[in-house]
Amino acid sequence: MKTNILAIADAVPDRELLPRLETIAGGEREALVELVAHLAALDRRPALYAARGFGSLFGYCTQALRLSEDAACNRIDAARACRRFPMILDLLASGDVTLTTIRLLGRHLTPENHALVLARAKRRTRQQIDVMVAELAPRPDVPSSVRPLPALPAPSAPSASPAATNASPAVAFVAPSRPIVQPTSPERYRVQFTIDQETHDEFRRLQALLRREIPDGDPAVIFKRAVKLLLEKVENKKLGITKKPRREKVIRPGTDKPRPRTAPRAVKRVIWRKDVGQCAFVAPDGRRCSEKAFLEFHHVRAHASGGPPTVGNISLRCWRHNQYEAELIFGPHRRETDAPGP
Repeated sequence: MKTNILAIADAVPDRELLPRLETIAGGEREALVELVAHLAALDRRPALYAARGFGSLFGYCTQALRLSEDAACNRIDAARACRRFPMILDLLASGDVTLTTIRLLGRHLTPENHALVLARAKRRTRQQIDVMVAELAPRPDVPSSVRPLPALPAPSAPSASPAATNASPAVAFVAPSRPIVQPTSPERYRVQFTIDQETHDEFRRLQALLRREIPDGDPAVIFKRAVKLLLEKVENKKLGITKKPRREKVIRPGTDKPRPRTAPRAVKRVIWRKDVGQCAFVAPDGRRCSEKAFLEFHHVRAHASGGPPTVGNISLRCWRHNQYEAELIFGPHRRETDAPGP
């Protein structure tokens, strides 16, 4: 029973778990490269899967190999790309690129640009790859629009009441897709999201009030101005960033005023610039955490141990590393499920 593997994994000592995972992931990449290479070979011999009753390579992958549709598409795209540019197999084996990277970039690779493009794509995130695609194949700006979502009649339960029979059918709005922030060309992005009726009405009022400054009422221009104003407000509140910073009051030594726990605004401003808005935790091997969300101002020497909220003792940490370093000192005190975010 494969369910025993979970018990075996749970029994792995802490010192062995990460090295074992890295070994398994390396083996998975090697198996992936072997699968992609064999699919590339099968793609040139369609009679083999046709004789088995499959009308396409996709059908063979989803039915015979039991891959999901997405997994099949990714592997077929990679197989066809590596047939043109074999160096892709080495990049997949090393983990420098992923199947998603190859799927997105593959159609834009040419004999002239493939070496440079693939070198740039190493260890890039999905968002960074999207930007590269926008550079390789720029698209025109999307026209601004504000429109209602389409509505469909919602099925209703059968009723014997005549009044219910003659009533207008219930209406259900089509579920909106996930918000979109997508690069379309260098330094140009398409943004799409759904708002409720109240926000729509407020936007229309704002649009009317700004007609002198923005005669065409372009939502993109209003959105840009609104984001800038909100960012200034949030940065001022959370980071103490302002155009005219005031000097912090100096507390004379010997006073009875308790030592503050929260870092002063002047300290937050310095720390945010020093750590470049990113978690500053550095692992023993020199790797710095890359998180930029759920950041907190962390006391290097704990506040409970007398650590002051000064530039020399405050540093940015993501939620996880703030908790991790606290647990090193005070022991575990929160469950894993308490962590914010995905």
